[in-house]
Order: sequence, then structure tokens, then C-alpha cells
Amino acid sequence: MAGMSVDGLISGLDTTSLINQLVQAEGAPKAQLQTRLTTTKAAGDAYRGMNTRFDAVRTAAEALTKPELWSSAKATSSSSSVTTSLSGTPATGTLTVNVTALAATHTVASTDRVALDAPGRFTSIDIKVGTTTTTIPVGGTGTLDDAIKAINASPVKVSASSVQVAPGQYALQLTADESGSAGTFEVTAGGTFTTISKGADAKLTVGTTATALEISSPTNTFTGVMPGLTLTVSKVENGVTVGVAADPQAIAGKVKALVDAVNNALSGIKTYTSATGGPTAVLKGDSGLISLASRVRTQVSDAVGDDGSPWGAGIRLEKDGSVVFDEARFLEKLKADPALVQRLVGGKPATAGEAAVKGVAQRVFDLAKAATDTTTGTLTSLAKGRDDLVKDIQKRIDAWDLRLVQRKQTLTRQFTAMETALSSMKNQSTWLAGQLNSLSS
Repeated sequence: MAGMSVDGLISGLDTTSLINQLVQAEGAPKAQLQTRLTTTKAAGDAYRGMNTRFDAVRTAAEALTKPELWSSAKATSSSSSVTTSLSGTPATGTLTVNVTALAATHTVASTDRVALDAPGRFTSIDIKVGTTTTTIPVGGTGTLDDAIKAINASPVKVSASSVQVAPGQYALQLTADESGSAGTFEVTAGGTFTTISKGADAKLTVGTTATALEISSPTNTFTGVMPGLTLTVSKVENGVTVGVAADPQAIAGKVKALVDAVNNALSGIKTYTSATGGPTAVLKGDSGLISLASRVRTQVSDAVGDDGSPWGAGIRLEKDGSVVFDEARFLEKLKADPALVQRLVGGKPATAGEAAVKGVAQRVFDLAKAATDTTTGTLTSLAKGRDDLVKDIQKRIDAWDLRLVQRKQTLTRQFTAMETALSSMKNQSTWLAGQLNSLSS
């Protein structure tokens, strides 16, 4: 009956339209809930957006609190065949090196040729590494394949493979697992072998005189040539200059990243809380966010202990509430007094008799962490509160949907009953009129 049409059967009324209007009028609270649901979802999304922005602030600030950043360096090489990399806390300086030899891996091959499956060829193989000789028994039927399996399964640091030198004829090739002279070995029993490549160390010399310093490595990588400096060589070459120099640009880039992240967060708060309203001001007048923005500005502008204003490191708060980073000033101050700049930005650890002093980065980090913590963060809690409210509103809307469906069914039955009653009355009226007419005649 819920879908039955009763429009004006007797009364001439547009009952379907009338029912819909009555249901709509009774559903006004639902419409209000739907509007509230939309604004609550938007607020939750805004809080999550701010959480993401402040998490970026936290990450950028944390990088500046690490002491190793302030000794940032970059490595250089005058040749593409000598590559450089840094680790730990590298020391600055330069070296001129000569690459006199590259590392080689020891490899031998059998002089006789056999088929892969020829039986009885191998019974055992003796391999001598240093002063230790290991006898490797060959199982199966003693084929070349059996020998390869036995060698590869042994504890000897040698890998075996077959090399086809003619159709159906193979040589047994043995290769040390490690390059360098320490990987050399000798096959003392089990066949005759020739050396294809002799294991050798890579070598560098520093200096050009007869007393030049020689450096060797079992691989083509030399670690710790200078503190924190690793070289990788790819060809023999003389007169290559390598060096490690301070990299103030790397530090400046990290400071700029922090200032950019802070400005992005402040811009987001301004957009969402704008007093002029608009479609983006979904958190208009939110005192919590406005207060958070104020605290951020305080942390980036207040003096750092006895070292004074962060402007000493090129960081300044503008009148419009944004933060400016003057990179040229930062680099100038860093060159003149690196310790001061590090204290202003990165802070000063506690020492005997003196408490620690938090720099701009540590202060901003603490603030951002408190706002974005996954369990206790203020922004996290605000977003979760909106999400919980969305669920509650949606339940109430669902309840209204059910109530209005039932109300429409009730109204439809009532109007159907009215039309039925009118139809009955009309039939009676017609009958009475007929009776009266018959009496008159």
C-alpha cells in the first residue's frame, strides 16, 4: 500500500504531493542534521589537514636538532673513475691519489674437457686456501655436475660452474667467493687447472715519491681513506684529487625546509579560521587553532637563552605573521660564528652547572609533536572528536529515514481511507437521488 496512488479519486486533491509536503515538513530536523553532518565532516577533514601540516613541521624541526647535521660536508673527486661517499662525521681536507691496481677475483679452470654427464670423471677434489687443504668428496656417479654440486655445498669459499669450450665439451671453473689476494686458492688434487685470473688487491698510493704511502683493499672500495670518506675506483689512473669540504648549503636547506613548513601550517590555520568566513573557513573562529598559531610564532621569534634573537641565524617573524628565512644572512653568520648559529637553531645541550637551552628547532619540534601525537595530540583529538560526532549524526539521520518512511506509509493509508469513505458516500448520494427521482414521477 505504501506505493499505492490515491490522487483525487473522489476528492480531486493531489494527495501524493500533499503527503510528500507533510513528510518533508515533519523531516525538517533531518535536513538540519544533514547540514550539520556536512559541516562536521568538513571540520574533521580540516583538522586532519592541519595535523598533516604540523607533522611536516615536526619532521623538519627534528632534522635540525641532530648534532651531526651541523658538521655537514660534501665529498668531491677530480675523476669520474673515483667516486666518493661520506658517513659518520667526516673530516675536511684533500688528498691526491694514484690508482695503481684494481681488485681481481681468483679464478681457475680445468684443462681437460668432459661431457656434463660423463661418469667416473671425479672422485674427490682437494682445494688449498692459505695453509689449509680441504678434500671435497664427489658423490653420485662422479660426473662434472656431481663435482659442481659437491664444491658448492662445501664450506670452502669457492664457487663452481661449468663452461662450454666446444660443443658437448665442458671445463670446470672455480671462482673465489671474495675478491682480493686473500681469496687465492690452489687445486692440489682432482685434476689439472690453469689460472684464468689471479686474486689481487686494489691499490692506491698517496704521494709521488719513492716513499709514497700505499693503501690496499680486497675490493675496489676503500673505506676510511680520510675519516668518514669512502672511495670506489673503477680504473687505473694517476693524479686524482679527492676532498671533503664543509657544506653550509645543506644546513641552510634544512632551515629553509623548517621555515617553509611553519609558514604552510600558519597559512592553513589562517584559511580554516578566517573571520570573514567563506567556503574554506570551516573552522571559523576556532580558538584552539588560533592559539596554536600564536604559540608557533612565539617559538620562532623569542630569544634563545643568552644568545639573543633568532634573527642572528637569519630567522625573523614578519608583521603579517609569516616567518622569513634570510639565507644569505644565515650563511654569513654561520661562517662568522658557527657555534652561535647552531645554538640559536639547534639549541645547547646541558653541561656541568648549566641547563640545556632549546633552540628554535627544538621549541618548534616540541610544539608540533604535542599537536600531532597519535594518541594525545591536540589536533589528533580534535579530528577524532569530529569523526565520533559524524558517526552519531549519521545514526540519527538513519533513524529519521526509518521514521519518515513509516510516517509516509501512515499518511498514505489515511488518505486512501478518506477517498474510500468519500466514494462510499458518493454512491449513497447517487442512490438516494435516484430514489427521490422515482418518487417524484
